[in-house]
Amino acid sequence: MDLRYPIGKYKPKAPLSSTERSNAISQIAAAPKCLRDAVAGFSREQFDTPYRPGGWTVRQVVHHLPDAHLNAYVRFKLALTEDEPTIKPYDEARWAELQDSRETPVEVSLALLEALHHRWGVLLRSMRPEDFARRLRHPERGTMTLDDMLGIYAWHGRHHVAHITSLREREGWK
Repeated sequence: MDLRYPIGKYKPKAPLSSTERSNAISQIAAAPKCLRDAVAGFSREQFDTPYRPGGWTVRQVVHHLPDAHLNAYVRFKLALTEDEPTIKPYDEARWAELQDSRETPVEVSLALLEALHHRWGVLLRSMRPEDFARRLRHPERGTMTLDDMLGIYAWHGRHHVAHITSLREREGWK
């Protein structure tokens, strides 16, 4: 198994069917609980363990999720309120090295992710099918629809939770 992609690389599929869209929204809604369950009972040493050789620590992965999903939430709102906005990418590896990602207690990001996903879920469930066809421009990935974004971020949460759960399993952490 490739430790970088424990659930496999993301495979784009858009447009999504209404069932696929509903499943993706459910996965996004479930991500905070899945993350909280994945790190339940971890010690400081476990939070400071890289999920793979040369990879981020569990703490950095936990902090990365709200960083990434806050950006995604804002991108959804921009695409819903502007005509094909150009979004700003960010250097996630450098963000993970900032002090807040290295030292903040994980509970802060777990709570932030829960609150964010509550709001994001309200927004996603309010969207009409045609809203998911709205576009944004990503300077590195080109033009994307909100269906594209929905699929990516449903995968993204599961992807990072699997980094942690696969580490827990490999290490025999109960």
